[in-house]
Amino acid sequence: MKTSSVIVLWLCSITVTMAQDSFEIDTSQSLLKWKGSNLFKFNEHFGTAKFSSGQILMENDSISGGNFKVDMNTIINTDGKYNEMLVRHLKNEDFFDVKKHPSAYLEIKEVNYIDENQVQINANLTIKSITNPIVYNSAVERQKGKVIMTAKFIIDRTLWNVNYESKSLLNSLKDDTISDAIEFEAMVITDQKK
Repeated sequence: MKTSSVIVLWLCSITVTMAQDSFEIDTSQSLLKWKGSNLFKFNEHFGTAKFSSGQILMENDSISGGNFKVDMNTIINTDGKYNEMLVRHLKNEDFFDVKKHPSAYLEIKEVNYIDENQVQINANLTIKSITNPIVYNSAVERQKGKVIMTAKFIIDRTLWNVNYESKSLLNSLKDDTISDAIEFEAMVITDQKK
């Protein structure tokens, strides 16, 4: 009896696995935008980073999971201010320590559909080898065999040990104190499914 139960469970797992489809993302079209500012919003910087790989998992035509890898060496700022100095600073030990941690990762753990084109995502975000859970909403679109997901979310950078000029570590607030919040806007587009 026990053996037959194990076989049934194994067959069920095969069925679920076979129903799941993987869509690799098009890294040339997918993009991560970021924005940071000082605490009082007097000075803002924004820019982009590129995905190096990723996939969206589909089950019964619904998103069931996914994972994305960001190449931290591709960080640039696009606001035109202090470009070279700022990018160098973002990559050094004070911020993302890109030499030691060249990639950041997001893994989707749970997907809850709000409606046909909107989902709530529970995910793990790993930066500087530190993983924390995040929750955000994402729009989902299907276009000519492709899946497009767009999302905006905000993180508290200190949870990932990005502590430079954080208000939580300073004895007094200054005009140039950097906000702990980093805003992200992600767009991932899959390759067309053959």
